[in-house]
Amino acid sequence: MKKAFVIGHPIQHSRSPLIHGTWIAEHGLAASYEAIEVTPDGLPAFVTRVRGGEFVGGNVTIPHKQAVFALCDEVDPLARTIAAVNTLVVSPAGLRGFNTDYMGFLGNLDQTLPGWSNGLRRAVILGAGGAARAILVALRERGVAEIVLLNRNAEKAVALAAEIGGPVIPGGLEDYARHASETGLVVNTTSIGMHGSRFAALDLGLLPRTAIVTDIVYVPLVTPLLADASARGLLTVDGLGMLLHQAVPGFEAWFGVRPEVTPELRRTVEATL
Repeated sequence: MKKAFVIGHPIQHSRSPLIHGTWIAEHGLAASYEAIEVTPDGLPAFVTRVRGGEFVGGNVTIPHKQAVFALCDEVDPLARTIAAVNTLVVSPAGLRGFNTDYMGFLGNLDQTLPGWSNGLRRAVILGAGGAARAILVALRERGVAEIVLLNRNAEKAVALAAEIGGPVIPGGLEDYARHASETGLVVNTTSIGMHGSRFAALDLGLLPRTAIVTDIVYVPLVTPLLADASARGLLTVDGLGMLLHQAVPGFEAWFGVRPEVTPELRRTVEATL
C-alpha cells in the first residue's frame, strides 16, 4: 500500500486527509493519506522516516514549509524562488521538494473564471508573507504586466519585490488608492478576514467594475473583503478552490493518477467549514 501524509503543528484542522481520502476512494486505490502532528524539533527525524521508504511522499504545512526546504535532496526551481516547500515526493534520486500553492492559486481562478488573466494589466497583492511569495510567482509566470505588492510594513514589501524580481511595484497599504483605478485583480494573502476582521481603509469602490477580488482565506468561506466586493457588484473568488487545486499535483506524483477538482468534492469539504 502506498502511504502519503500531511505534517504540521498543529495539524488537526487540516482538510487534506478528506480531500485525498475522497480521491483515493474515487479511484479505488490501495493507498492511504494521514495527518501527522510533527513538532519543529521532530521534523528531521520524520524526514528520515520518509527517506526510509515508509511513505511515497506528502504535504507540508505551517510551520514546516521553510524548514523542510533544507532537508530535501532536490528542490524544484519555482519552489526555490518561493523559498518554501509544501509537497514532498520520494524518488530514486532522493527526496524532492515542490511548492504547489502557486498551481492551486492559478487553478482556482482558471476553473472559476476562465480567461481571467487575458489582458490583465495590473494586479494588487495585499500582504508580503509566505503566501504572497507564491502568488507573486504565479502572477509573474502568467505574464501579468504589473504587480503591485502592498504590505502594512512597506519595507518588507520592498525586500520581497527585490528578491522575487519581475514587474513588481512595492509599497504600503496606504498606496492602494493610487493604484486601484487601473487594477483588474486584488488578492488578499494576509490573515485579515479570519474571525470577521477587515482592512481598515480599502475602498473597493475605487476599482473598475470589471475587477476581480480573491482571498486565500477560506474560513470563513466568504470573508468581509469578499462580501464587500460582492455588494459592489465585483467578481469574487473564495480561497477554498486554491486548497483543492494545490492538492492535485502531489496526488498525481504519489499515486500515478491525476484527480479532478469536482463540484462534489468542493461540497464535501465546504460542509466541514
